[in-house]
Amino acid sequence: MAFNMRSRAPTNDTRLYELLGVSKNASETEIKKAYRKLAKEYHPDKNPNAGEKFKEISFAYEVLSNTEKRDTYDRYGLEGLKEGAGEGGGFDDIFSHFFGGGLFGGGGGGFGGGRRQRKMKGEDTVHRLGVSLEDLYNGKTSKLQLSKNVICGSCKGHGGKQGAMQPCHSCHGRGIKVTIRQIGPGMVQQMQSTCTDCRGEGERINDRDRCKKCNGAKVNKETKILEVHIDKGMREGQKITFHGEGDQQPGIESGDVIIVLVEKDNDAFKRVGNDLYREQEVTITEALCGFQITLKHLDDRQLLIKCPGGSVIQPGCKRVVENEGMPFYRNPFTKGNLIMKFNVKFPENNFASSEQLKKLEKLLPPRPNHEAAGEDAEEVELVEFEASHTNSHNHRSEAYHDDDDEDESGGGGPSVQCAHQ
Repeated sequence: MAFNMRSRAPTNDTRLYELLGVSKNASETEIKKAYRKLAKEYHPDKNPNAGEKFKEISFAYEVLSNTEKRDTYDRYGLEGLKEGAGEGGGFDDIFSHFFGGGLFGGGGGGFGGGRRQRKMKGEDTVHRLGVSLEDLYNGKTSKLQLSKNVICGSCKGHGGKQGAMQPCHSCHGRGIKVTIRQIGPGMVQQMQSTCTDCRGEGERINDRDRCKKCNGAKVNKETKILEVHIDKGMREGQKITFHGEGDQQPGIESGDVIIVLVEKDNDAFKRVGNDLYREQEVTITEALCGFQITLKHLDDRQLLIKCPGGSVIQPGCKRVVENEGMPFYRNPFTKGNLIMKFNVKFPENNFASSEQLKKLEKLLPPRPNHEAAGEDAEEVELVEFEASHTNSHNHRSEAYHDDDDEDESGGGGPSVQCAHQ
């Protein structure tokens, strides 16, 4: 179907230019620069309450950054864009928003053959739920008590008698007042402020007509119990969504309740992906001669873990028990591994006599051959390390550096440290 723009009378519509705060003769670079500045200010991620404003700015930029659409708008205004939308395509959703009662319109059913506009959705409610590692291993159903706004059943969300709630005349039901200030030749600035008459609600009602149950608020607070099903293998940070269980508001689709899982610390195990890690202490005898230990798992099963004699456990080494880690999410019969890191506990000093040590030495691998001491070698003795050894060394070192600083007249150059080998 063709559209004849010649039948449309020329117009001098400058509302899109005003939205971006540029003149009608602005270049593409000026338009792009103005849009980027406004987009940063009104983007929903930074300014959640400016969603409508952001859409209007984006629409203005979409038109003015396109040569053909800008030419059509300059000659025939927004109505010309409406008629030409069938040729350009891609404007149905934009026009249904603006011409269906938004900033530029007021024409009832909207553009695009009476398309039904999508219902606005409320904000989501996020709750953090602490869960134990046992719950994530075995699965669990937890109950969460939630307080939320529910549409008043007495007034059906009207705030009072039918028709008693009226749009605010000061802000025309928008909750904000818009003022235009000229900042230069052909340059205007649009200012927004909360309407003081309706306190940003966009509606007003006489006190005598207010609903006795909600006092005109249209909603009441109610408590609801949600059953949160934690499946086996779920992870830290995973989300469980209850669609439509958020706060209710008249004329707005309820948001969702989002449960975010927070894993609690476990004394026995640490989870890494689908594997479980555990530190286990064994004695030197167990490390050399073998052992068997009984381990209580997260599902209360007992695991008998054996290590045969001769399979030496070195300090810090790791061993794996396959298929005893965390169950896979939505595939619980497949599991990760249990990884055990061993710490070896050595005996106390003088745990055996000289004769016993000689017998023990015969069982152990032979000593390595060390370089023989020379005639001038000095014999020294090893003693237990104490913090005082380090402190006294530092004290002497500091005194040395103080003297060195005096010799150098306080110079800030690097100091030389002595180290005894």
